[in-house]
Amino acid sequence: MLGVTVCYATSKEEFLRPLRVAPGTTIGQAIEMSGVLEAYPDINLTTQPVGIYAKKKTLDTVLRERDRIEIYRPLVADPKESRRKRAAKRESAPDRTGG
Repeated sequence: MLGVTVCYATSKEEFLRPLRVAPGTTIGQAIEMSGVLEAYPDINLTTQPVGIYAKKKTLDTVLRERDRIEIYRPLVADPKESRRKRAAKRESAPDRTGG
């Protein structure tokens, strides 16, 4: 048996479920076995990416010992646009260096 963990986080809470799975188990099978889909019915595995340790994988990827399976939520904001807004805010802020 392999030891793996299924992870999912919302803005308010996180789901971490350690599992023991048979060799040959896939990411999709482990997610179903974990109970995360029942706990968070809004998860849609056809549209939400999954991965292992922040590297995107497919649901049919075979697991290895100590894999951390992650279900990713859609981004709330575009990271590039967020950076642009922060940069513009810094540029328009008064100089606080005292000089």
